[in-house]
Amino acid sequence: MKIAIEAQRIFREKKHGMDMVVLETIRELQNLDMQNEYFVLVSPGKDRCLEETPNFHIIEVTTPSYPLWEQYGLLHAVNRIKPDVLHCTSNTAPLFCKIPLVLTLHDIIFLEPREGSAGSLYQNLGWYYRKCIVPRILKKCSKIITVSQFECRRIQEKLHLSADRIMYIYNGFSSHFHPVPDFLPIVHRYLDSDHFFFFLGNTDPKKNTARTLKAYALYARRVGLEQALPLLVADLDKDHLEAHIKAEELDDVAKLIHVSGYIANKDLPAVFTAARAFVYTSLRESFGIPLLEAMACGTPVLTSNTSSMPEIGGDGALLVDPFNEWDMAFLLESLATDDLLCERLRKQGFENIKRFSWKHTAECVLEVYKEVYHQTTSKDDRN
Repeated sequence: MKIAIEAQRIFREKKHGMDMVVLETIRELQNLDMQNEYFVLVSPGKDRCLEETPNFHIIEVTTPSYPLWEQYGLLHAVNRIKPDVLHCTSNTAPLFCKIPLVLTLHDIIFLEPREGSAGSLYQNLGWYYRKCIVPRILKKCSKIITVSQFECRRIQEKLHLSADRIMYIYNGFSSHFHPVPDFLPIVHRYLDSDHFFFFLGNTDPKKNTARTLKAYALYARRVGLEQALPLLVADLDKDHLEAHIKAEELDDVAKLIHVSGYIANKDLPAVFTAARAFVYTSLRESFGIPLLEAMACGTPVLTSNTSSMPEIGGDGALLVDPFNEWDMAFLLESLATDDLLCERLRKQGFENIKRFSWKHTAECVLEVYKEVYHQTTSKDDRN
């Protein structure tokens, strides 16, 4: 087979969930498959995190915007390569592509009611682009992959897809996520403290940043500001934090809340290892890779009882209603003081992550490529 994989953003320096999924899947495919020929289509970037191998070729495609990159640049490159299968990995695909298409549809959050406006123009434009493109390309897909049982059911119900057209393949977690013995030098780049809660929050409303900060304030006031563990917030800048502090009247706890901005992926294991607990109180996730990353580092996890998070967190996570700030505050206090609870969550987290690996992800993805290829060649033979 000749297989083309869209991996547009893997060379950018600040990678997020979907970028890591395709990057790690390709790396495992390189170890797994020496027979088929692959063309990895990327946008130029500074982080050359993937190397070519004899049967894996990297093709750089340059255009000024993502829609143009996908609808024109990617399509033009694919038409030159003439692959047997095209795998688009980030929810959308070219509208006029005639190559048999595999689509990874991570979620359909963009088709659901929003809890307020996203905090950036980039997020809003992405939202509307997906809302416009996805319904139009689904009927062209030979196979649709999503990332959890929850999301698979959600997509089937919302978009009326038959069960034979969509399947879920779990994500994994990278091998560098494990307890880090000498974590303090790395942690102190982001926070001048050895014990803290760690929260991934950003401007996307689904991350539930405002409620989580209010819950933290309730915890800190209850135990006393001098005794409260500080909170490290990643993926949020100072301006957005200050806006939340002002809007929620959190001035008294502001000195305990620290924003780090983007934390490099290579530094995350040390931050997880140092944290007393990882707080992932999102309103809606299709998978939640950080849950696995935290557990792999031996970090107790507090996450939401909604969408895919109970499925992925399993017995290794402490669940909470993400709309209930008082419950969140109570569990933060428990995590801060109850060593037996934390030790139980650590042990159960290590057990839970045994269900997930990028090797298994890649094996399943390769089977999808083979299925689509055989379906296409069988159809050609009949014609």
